[in-house]
Amino acid sequence: MRAPLSAERVLEAALTLADAGGTDALTMRRLGQELGVEAMSLYRHVANKDAVLAGITDLVIAEIALPSVTDDWKSAMRQRGVAAHEALMRHPWAPALLMSRTNTGPAMLRYIDFTLGVLRQAGFSWELADYAWNTMDSFIYGFTLRKLSFPIAQADYADVAEAHLAVFAGGDFPFMAEMTRYVVAGHHPGDPEVTFGLGLILDGLERMHSMGPGAG
Repeated sequence: MRAPLSAERVLEAALTLADAGGTDALTMRRLGQELGVEAMSLYRHVANKDAVLAGITDLVIAEIALPSVTDDWKSAMRQRGVAAHEALMRHPWAPALLMSRTNTGPAMLRYIDFTLGVLRQAGFSWELADYAWNTMDSFIYGFTLRKLSFPIAQADYADVAEAHLAVFAGGDFPFMAEMTRYVVAGHHPGDPEVTFGLGLILDGLERMHSMGPGAG
């Protein structure tokens, strides 16, 4: 016996469709087919496609595991950032939506409130706390989007570099040529992990925080 239709079932099915084919493949008609109902039946549970997109975005945010220990703000923000990156990597369509929409679902509000709480309890001013979480999330969303869409796989780094050696043979771009030779020789590990850029941001915030209220 099929479970009765509900907002939760609609959003779970929509999340599955978006993960499989992106948000362009997510239509109310396709969603109805997935659930075995007419598209019009969906509107008893969700207002429209925009509401569906808002709902599944919040489901992704709900997957972010927030740290239980918060007295070390840098460690908490690092764990939070890594968890956010991992959740977004599981849902390739999500970073673009997060950067292009106002998201006010319950999971997002909990995520932001947690972040502000950790920073405020660590003594951050309201201004610096606001700048901090926006800067961290802008980096995480952008880094994840680049990682998902970058055309060169990590394993192909040296091969791609070798294929471009001839481009720099004329000497017009000496530093690019030197970097390319460095990569071809196997000395370059490829793209950094999310923790590299996140660490730079956190170190900068720590310096600003230590300078006192005037810095933020």
